[in-house]
Amino acid sequence: MSQITLESKYHMPSGYEIPVLGYGVYQTPANIASEVVQHALRVGYRHVDSAVAYRNEAPSAEGIKKSSIPREEVFFTTKIPARQMNYDNAKQHIENTLKVTGLDYVDLYLLHAPYGGKTGRIGAWRAMVEGVEAGKIRSIGVSNYGVHHLDELEAWIKETDAKEGKGKGGVLSVNQIELHPWLARKDIVGWCKERGVIVQAYSPLVQATKLNDPLLVPLSKKYGKTTSQILLRWSLQQGFVPLPKSVTKSRIEENANIYDFELTDEELQKLDTGVYEPCTWDPTVSRD
Repeated sequence: MSQITLESKYHMPSGYEIPVLGYGVYQTPANIASEVVQHALRVGYRHVDSAVAYRNEAPSAEGIKKSSIPREEVFFTTKIPARQMNYDNAKQHIENTLKVTGLDYVDLYLLHAPYGGKTGRIGAWRAMVEGVEAGKIRSIGVSNYGVHHLDELEAWIKETDAKEGKGKGGVLSVNQIELHPWLARKDIVGWCKERGVIVQAYSPLVQATKLNDPLLVPLSKKYGKTTSQILLRWSLQQGFVPLPKSVTKSRIEENANIYDFELTDEELQKLDTGVYEPCTWDPTVSRD
C-alpha cells in the first residue's frame, strides 16, 4: 500500500483511469470554487468532484481551465440531481453541464441517488449511456446505491446487452457512498469489489465529528499526523477513492499529505468498528 502516491490512479471498468484521491466541492460556495480548485490542483490533486446540486460546476470547471494543467490530466465528476431521476431530465442536465462548464466532455457522470423508482433510475442511466456513446461522457456510475439498487441496475445492463449487444446497457464504473470506520458498508463494498467497480468515499472525515475520537488520537500521536489524515489513510488502505472537502488552503494541503505512512493490519482491525453511524443522509436504504 505504501507505494500509493498522489499521482496514483485506478483502472475503471470503462477502461479509463481515475486518480486515487479526489477533491470534493460539496457545499463550496460558487464565488470561491474556482480559487480553491486552482489551489487543490497546485497542491497536486488531479480529481475534482462536483454535482449539479452543488451549484458550482461552472466555477469548478473554470478553476480547472485557469490552472496550467492540460484538460486531459484533470478528472472532473458531476452528478444528475437526486430528485430528478428520469430520462428527459438526465439528458437535459448532461447538455447543460457541457454548456455551463465549457468542457468538451465529463470524465465521470453519476446518478446522485437511487430515487425516482425503477423507471426513473433506469431512464436516467440510459441517458448517461447515450452520453457516453455521443462522446460527451467518458465513464458513468452511481452514488448512494445500496446492494438492491446495484442488483437492479446490473440485471438491466445484462438484459440490455443480451438484447442489443455488449456494452449497450452501459458500463458501471463507480459507486460513490459515505464511507469511514463508523460506516464501512461491507455489503456494498463487497458487491463493488467483486465486480471491479470503483468505490468512492464521501464524508471520509466524518464531517469533523470524530476529530478527537479515542480510536484515532493514539494513531495521530504515533504517526505525527492529524486524525483527518489517519481517516484518509484508512480510506486509501481499504482501496477506496476518498473525496475530502475543504475550502481552507492549509487543510487542502494537509489532506493530500497522506502517503508517507501506513497503518498496520492490527490498527486497521481496531478501526473495524462494525457500527452503522451515517453522518449524512442514507439513500442506500431507500426502497422506492
